[in-house]
Amino acid sequence: MKRTLSFVFLSVFCLAGMMLAMAFSEKGEPMAQQAVEKADYTITLSPGTKVKQGTPLIVKLDAPQDLPENAHAVINGSKGKFFKQDNGLYEALLGVSVDAQPGVQKLEVKTADGKVLATEYFQVLDAQFKRQNITVSKGTKGLQPLPGEMEAIQALKVNVTPVRHWDMPMVSPTIDCQNSPFGVKRYHNGVYTKDYHKGVDLRSPQGRPIRAIADGVVKIAAPQFRLHGGTVGLDHGQGLNSIYIHMSKLAVKQGQKVQKGETIGYVGSTGFATGPHLHWGLYAGGIPVNPDEWIKVQRCS
Repeated sequence: MKRTLSFVFLSVFCLAGMMLAMAFSEKGEPMAQQAVEKADYTITLSPGTKVKQGTPLIVKLDAPQDLPENAHAVINGSKGKFFKQDNGLYEALLGVSVDAQPGVQKLEVKTADGKVLATEYFQVLDAQFKRQNITVSKGTKGLQPLPGEMEAIQALKVNVTPVRHWDMPMVSPTIDCQNSPFGVKRYHNGVYTKDYHKGVDLRSPQGRPIRAIADGVVKIAAPQFRLHGGTVGLDHGQGLNSIYIHMSKLAVKQGQKVQKGETIGYVGSTGFATGPHLHWGLYAGGIPVNPDEWIKVQRCS
């Protein structure tokens, strides 16, 4: 009888120990509570959980309560600030960089002090960017930016303002085809520049009107940048910015509000350009991304 009671007591004790161990994570936090916390946050990625290098990524978050101030979506150190939308969801904008490692990547929702609120995984696909050689003259190749020129471009790239002006669909800045796609590895006179094309070139004639791809505010209106030429930069809000360079003439001023489709300047060949065309680009959460993912422009034949 004593042996039977001892066996029952030992079995109950072991079972209780197993249940207690299962109830706690390696960090000593209740696993049941962890599961509830993670389940409370629903993450949806647009365009999906399989994206190519250079893709703009919209992170949509359904949160059980208001997010702490300065909560971010984080991918490999790059941050996209969350903003509450009219539908009650939070959204953050990030870019999958051109040099992102193909394979499974982790996205985290973090507070300003580093606390992880939610985690999601997605797959990065190899975009298989090609090479492109450009013949440039010695004079053009030797162009150097004006003081403050590169700083202005960098400030536009990382610019984040709270009011969202943009929506879908967006419009192409000109009616022309693209002759140089995003992401190609750039060679000048057969020599690799160790850089890639951070936008899309449209084969546009001199003087063609250039349109704003979406509503926004003019952040840069520089008619005479030395490297970029005539340049307009637009702030579309919440981490989305666009740039238009090599303009012959500007039609807007800094601080001006513009609407989708409004003329902001005219095609030229100013700055580092071998002929009339429009280079335009998108920055999502500070990362140069492929405009063709959102605005399809036919390739030139």
